[in-house]
Amino acid sequence: MPVLEPNPPDSRRKLLQVFGAILGIVVLISIVATIAQSMG
Repeated sequence: MPVLEPNPPDSRRKLLQVFGAILGIVVLISIVATIAQSMG
């Protein structure tokens, strides 16, 4: 069973969206923190 199917079931698609959103937020926060740190 592949991890990323082209057409996953509804529940898995929702899970992927939530996971993607969380991952995106974490990346965004880390980028902002890095910029703030470099500014002093």
